[in-house]
Amino acid sequence: MFARALRRRLTAGTRRFPVLGIRDFRLLLAERLLAPGSFAFSLVGVSFAVLDTTGGSTAKLSYVLAAQIAPSLIFLLLGGVIADRLAPQKVIIVGNLMMAAGEGTFGVLVLTGHPAMWQMLGLESLTGIGMAIFYPASSALLPRLVPTGLLQEASAVSRLAMNGAQMGGAVLAGFVVAAVGPGWALAICGAGLLGTVPPMLFLRVTAMARAHQPGMARELREGWSEFRSHTWLWVIVAQFSVVLMAWYGSFSVLGPAVAQAHLGGPAAWGTITGSESGGLIVGGLISLRFSPRRPMRFVVLIGASIAISPLALAMLWPLPVICVSSFALGTAMEIMMVQWTVALARNIPPEKLARVSSYDALGSIMAMPVGALLAGPIAAWAGVSVTQYGAAALIAVASALALIPREVRTLRADQLAGSAAPAAAPALALTSAAAQAGAQAGG
Repeated sequence: MFARALRRRLTAGTRRFPVLGIRDFRLLLAERLLAPGSFAFSLVGVSFAVLDTTGGSTAKLSYVLAAQIAPSLIFLLLGGVIADRLAPQKVIIVGNLMMAAGEGTFGVLVLTGHPAMWQMLGLESLTGIGMAIFYPASSALLPRLVPTGLLQEASAVSRLAMNGAQMGGAVLAGFVVAAVGPGWALAICGAGLLGTVPPMLFLRVTAMARAHQPGMARELREGWSEFRSHTWLWVIVAQFSVVLMAWYGSFSVLGPAVAQAHLGGPAAWGTITGSESGGLIVGGLISLRFSPRRPMRFVVLIGASIAISPLALAMLWPLPVICVSSFALGTAMEIMMVQWTVALARNIPPEKLARVSSYDALGSIMAMPVGALLAGPIAAWAGVSVTQYGAAALIAVASALALIPREVRTLRADQLAGSAAPAAAPALALTSAAAQAGAQAGG
């Protein structure tokens, strides 16, 4: 009876969302539920593990979080080339295993004693390498599983799964850290990431067939040439380089310290991040049907709205108000991310998508380690709230500058989808779709 009920639900879901009828897409959804839900325990656990171990030092928390992001500056580009050469799900497996080793070992060290600073830096660097090689492969995999006509639906559904898992994981992680400590949260993260391996092993996606295998340097040049040929692409990536630098330092580094001192500790911080994830779910539902007329202008304006995050903490809004603002921002951010994912998939040739995605991710996050390294020392010198006000101003200025190019302000959705659209999805992807994106993320 249970099997019949499950089949009926699946059939109904397939009629409503045809992409769910694709076997490989359902396997991808399993991974995109497990990985974000598990990694959400790290988002809460790492910060409070470092704060507990170092006596609340925001400067040392800056160094540890910078160590997690810094490897991206090298391994994102390498990951993009590898993901264009190999079956992307195999690259995803390697990335998830590296993150599981980094966070799981960190958790064991916290549970068995006080980890040394060099151990925390090394393990978060390992996690960062896994994240860096995971992202380009994840971006390249989804368009190869579904037909072009189902791409927006696939992107929205897969991100709904990711964000739902992250919301539940973040809220639960906050209570786990408050009840039994950050070590258990990190151990849960590691175990959950190990569980993502089986679904990826069953995917039927092979490496792209190539007449010849050019050298890595040539492949990087080809990816860079494609990346810089789209003005809307490199301008917005430059904007988000500044936006994410300011946000990461003021919110991700200083936010847990503000929560610890003024808002109620780990449970409050888990609730804030969970509220944002709840907004991401609502944004994903809206994205199933909504597309802005001028998507690149929309992306830039949503980037500007990220200034709300440091402002809410700088002004010490009440916790419920911060949660509401995080929910609203999450909703807008998810609509933006779906539009961005679809724009890349429709306008970048499939054989170059992983490399272009790696340049996109690299450009967006390359300044985040700088934000992490500067936030703690600046806050110690000028004060936490002053640092967060400055970050909000920097986000606003970068976003205003991104609106200067006419193409960013005026490009319409129909022009974006048609002016440089690639050929239809390769035959291999269409075959697997006969009967995805996106993180992260940061995912």
